[in-house]
Amino acid sequence: MESTAQLFSIRDFVRFGASQFRAAGLSFGHGTDNAFDEAAWLVLHTLHLPLDLPESWWDARLTDGERQRVEAILRERLGTRKPAAYLTREAWFAGLPFYVDERVLVPRSPLAELIAAGFEPWLDPDAVARVMDLGTGGGCIGIATALALPQACVDLVDVSPGALEVARINIERHGVGERVRALQADVFDGLERGERYDLIVSNPPYVDAEDMAALPDEYRHEPELGLAAGVDGLDIVRRMLAGAREHLTDDGVLIVEVGNSQPAVEAAFPELPLVWLEFEAGGHGVFLVHARDLPAS
Repeated sequence: MESTAQLFSIRDFVRFGASQFRAAGLSFGHGTDNAFDEAAWLVLHTLHLPLDLPESWWDARLTDGERQRVEAILRERLGTRKPAAYLTREAWFAGLPFYVDERVLVPRSPLAELIAAGFEPWLDPDAVARVMDLGTGGGCIGIATALALPQACVDLVDVSPGALEVARINIERHGVGERVRALQADVFDGLERGERYDLIVSNPPYVDAEDMAALPDEYRHEPELGLAAGVDGLDIVRRMLAGAREHLTDDGVLIVEVGNSQPAVEAAFPELPLVWLEFEAGGHGVFLVHARDLPAS
């Protein structure tokens, strides 16, 4: 990285960081989608300043110590190619801050839009009593759902002990421990029989072998367990569709994000009446299916 000796203001360091990131060919997609926003996030976080910093502050000059700390985190982003969220130990999802580290994926799901809508029109928000976030990782989807549906109890389910440790940190951070619990299970294996939910929502591993081989370095810092799902990306989805009915109420629904594996899902399950959801803010590859339309276990 070039010298920062002539940089003094917040604006200087954000512009410089963005230029260095672009020159190095960094990849984005873990909370930001461009070099400028990534640099701004890292600089402002390091200075303990809000992301919506007033324009009048951008030309504020940094102290020598601040300059050293900002330069260090920009160098770390360049040198390690770790996503910014792993450097700051924080990611935002559904307008909420969550603790993240390399034990979990960085949240980036279009499901946030569905959560904000209370899952309408597919469910009556006031009638949802129990929710499962399957493959929860750091618990972002399930905890955001619990805060959007204050009467619901939510189970955060994952096979990874490390991920569940992160989820418990976030349960405590958001003060939802009375309604949210973290459970270890391999998809549905390990859950108590007879446990039924009005909603099972999931952002499971769905990256196929070809896409895994082509992932940029930034994505390789994330746990492979949360990404890779076999040759066609459907190893986990097949198990979910086979076992979900046993864990849903009669009027329950299953909502699953499969991203670029949507064509593979459509080809593998032509008999299922899957509803592919649309999002105003962007995003694709999320299906909904009613319990009554799922195969019996």
